[in-house]
Amino acid sequence: MRAAIDGPQAGRRVEEVLDRLAATGDRAACAAAEELVRVLMDFYGAGLARIVEKVGDGPLKPVYGDELVASLLSLHGLHPEDVHTRIDRALAAHGEPLELLGFDADTGVLRLRPAAASSGCGCGSGAGGSDAGRTLEDTLACFAPEVTGVEQEPAAAPAPALLQIGTRPPSPARVP
Repeated sequence: MRAAIDGPQAGRRVEEVLDRLAATGDRAACAAAEELVRVLMDFYGAGLARIVEKVGDGPLKPVYGDELVASLLSLHGLHPEDVHTRIDRALAAHGEPLELLGFDADTGVLRLRPAAASSGCGCGSGAGGSDAGRTLEDTLACFAPEVTGVEQEPAAAPAPALLQIGTRPPSPARVP
């Protein structure tokens, strides 16, 4: 069985190899390596497009939540879900409760803030998510590579406790 592949880590490794080639100063080797990456991307993208076309949307639905498959489909512009649905998937997969404040498609910036704790105790959610140590940016890169930056606002202040002040009903046993 093959070892598990981590999409963001594989992307970083490709960049590192290309950077090492660039550091040698051999422009021809750099150009050849970049062309090789483009040709392989086109080849795999065309194969994935053919699979998506022949299989259809229905049978693929079970794998939309898989980070590696979502990453490949998104990378090649083949993921049938819109970016907002994929952002929601990424936030759910990450595990920490976050409130989506907005996504600017022009800049790629996603605005978030920690969601209010439902228990009211002010406790954090602890380490959540599909993989411990996985950053939100890594998870977003898998599901929604259109997100190029994340701005996190501070948590909203909890609403003050409601204190009701009213008059006390008169006591029938009171004597003046």
